[in-house]
Amino acid sequence: MKLRPEQLSAQLKKSLSPVYFITGDEPLILEESTDLLRHHIQQQGFNEREVLHVDGSFSWEYLLECANALSLFAEKKIIELRLGSQKLNKKSSDILQSYLSNPAPDNILLITADKLDGGAKKSAWFKAIDNCGVIVEIWPVEAAQLPNWIRQRAAQTDLQLNEEAIQLLCDRIEGNLLAAKQEISKLSLLFPHQVVTADDVIASVSDSSRYDIYGLTDAALNGQAARCCKILQVLRQDGTEPPIVLWALSKELRSLSAIQQAQQSGQSFDTVCQRERIWGKRKPLARQAAQRISTAQINLALQQCAEVDKIVKGLANGDAWLLLSAISLALAGQPLTLLNPASYA
Repeated sequence: MKLRPEQLSAQLKKSLSPVYFITGDEPLILEESTDLLRHHIQQQGFNEREVLHVDGSFSWEYLLECANALSLFAEKKIIELRLGSQKLNKKSSDILQSYLSNPAPDNILLITADKLDGGAKKSAWFKAIDNCGVIVEIWPVEAAQLPNWIRQRAAQTDLQLNEEAIQLLCDRIEGNLLAAKQEISKLSLLFPHQVVTADDVIASVSDSSRYDIYGLTDAALNGQAARCCKILQVLRQDGTEPPIVLWALSKELRSLSAIQQAQQSGQSFDTVCQRERIWGKRKPLARQAAQRISTAQINLALQQCAEVDKIVKGLANGDAWLLLSAISLALAGQPLTLLNPASYA
């Protein structure tokens, strides 16, 4: 039987199956689903737990030995079989099917695995699990679904977010649900019993993480050249990868370019900010930066972004961090000349 993660709780209240298989590549939902399952099973008296990590040297015969072993401490046992990205060959498939053909009544088998390919879903062992147990397939939350996911998750913690705050969180977490969970938990503590705005989200992030990529872009929009250099230095020392910094800087440059184009065509500033996902107190910063930096300088900085992209991909020689420093200073209002990336090597 196949279920979606949100259906698991209701199914557990009806009955227990001898085997549960949870698979997918979304870490937060996979972890929460296994925690829910484990907690419910333990409430039913399955107090012993044995965890089997499957790797290249794993002996599949041990699964049968583990299932048949009598315990001195508990009558019922959870056997967790963690496949990860391991694939089953014919021998391991036969052993697993042998177990599933006559599962021990006092054991429950919990199998977890990364996302399966099409071949695995057509295998005999997968069909055997489907016939006698429960399969929970976990899919990543798509960008279009993310606002509603955040809204529902916030409601579970009695947190109220307005639409701008939700959109800002979507932009900042970039689909990382673990990061979203942390941000929502923090906001629920900082702003109990009140509607959280985009400005509140910006303030909470800047208070807790002074030296991240958002701190860098905020400093640049504020024209704080020295602070940009300091933040870049910390990011580099902390092991931040250049593509992450490049993404943040190029995103701001493209937004400023869009603002300038909108002003020339007579479009509303608020409309372009909504389209570019510029919220709260960042709107006047973006307006000032778009007025401070010329179109030519923005285009030049975007050309340098393209050079950084070539460097990080190994298509050009140079020092990506020095170029990123020059780009951030240009965003802060310092003059930028088009340089040969080899000169940064």
